[in-house]
Amino acid sequence: MNYIPKVAAVILNWNGLAHIQQFLPSVMASTWQNLEIVLGDNGSTDGSVEWVASVYPSVTIIRNEENYGFTGGYNRVLEKVDADYFILLNSDIEVQPGWIEPVIALMESDELIAAAAPKILSYADKKMFEHAGAAGGFIDHFGYPFCRGRIFYEIEEDRGQYDQSGEVFWASGAALFIKRKCWRESGGFDERFFAHMEEIDLCWRLKNMGYKVMYCAESTVYHVGGGTLNAENPFKTYLNFRNNLLLLKNNLPFGRATFVIGLRFWLDLLALFRFLGEGKRKDAWAVSKAHQNFVRQLFRSSNHKGEKKGSVKSLTGMYKGSIVSAFFVGKKHRFTDISPEFFYK
Repeated sequence: MNYIPKVAAVILNWNGLAHIQQFLPSVMASTWQNLEIVLGDNGSTDGSVEWVASVYPSVTIIRNEENYGFTGGYNRVLEKVDADYFILLNSDIEVQPGWIEPVIALMESDELIAAAAPKILSYADKKMFEHAGAAGGFIDHFGYPFCRGRIFYEIEEDRGQYDQSGEVFWASGAALFIKRKCWRESGGFDERFFAHMEEIDLCWRLKNMGYKVMYCAESTVYHVGGGTLNAENPFKTYLNFRNNLLLLKNNLPFGRATFVIGLRFWLDLLALFRFLGEGKRKDAWAVSKAHQNFVRQLFRSSNHKGEKKGSVKSLTGMYKGSIVSAFFVGKKHRFTDISPEFFYK
């Protein structure tokens, strides 16, 4: 490349001093020549901003006055960042010195590529894929997301089986590369999501706009995961169920959305009874609250400029069937168990 695109690696922080101290040094060692590292802070009170300012004065610090969540925090911070590419990077990610170069090379190769993510492995066990993204995100016909390398709770070991870069349905928000012009054209994150599945919503909107979302196998990062909300947190249960319905409403044509959401209400009801049977009353109540909130949202118009209606331009990365049925009935616990012919091209 004659012109080296400016890349901004933007870490959103909320009282994450321990993660910042542990993982920011690896980001600082990145070798991309035209790189700005930005700490976007969501009203932290733990001294993390002061620590970064003291130890790494070259880091740009942008402060929000309060915690706007993952979605609102990034929307406000990125309004103030000027770069050709944004990297939305979790604070609990360890990177390698040359992690940026292959992703930018891939994205520069096609003007229709709007977003991409590297291979995401577990920091705790670097042979294993990490839950949040693994080797690229996919979704089934009924809105259930999954990944190459992770379907539900089944997480695979990285044996090189997914070392081919290619188009996927969604890229993980843990290490999301996106072209600035596409971020702004899409409207960024829908702030109603707060956290969880907001990157799937963004990627789906980008695909509905005619763009591509990619997985880059030549770049690897290591993710701790679960640092903000662990799997046992009922608020995470609430967000997952509410946001998945919102995801379908935002991106499917009206007729298809009506059918799929109606079906999902019944499937979610089964999940609610399962939680009750397991003694997880707070999770069961979280599912109920998710449905109540979603129904209220139906009667409110969204002011999110990126919301698209009735336009599905690309289904690449969508599984034609039900991943729930394939996994629990068909015993297809690995991505390689699913025939490629069952995915839209």
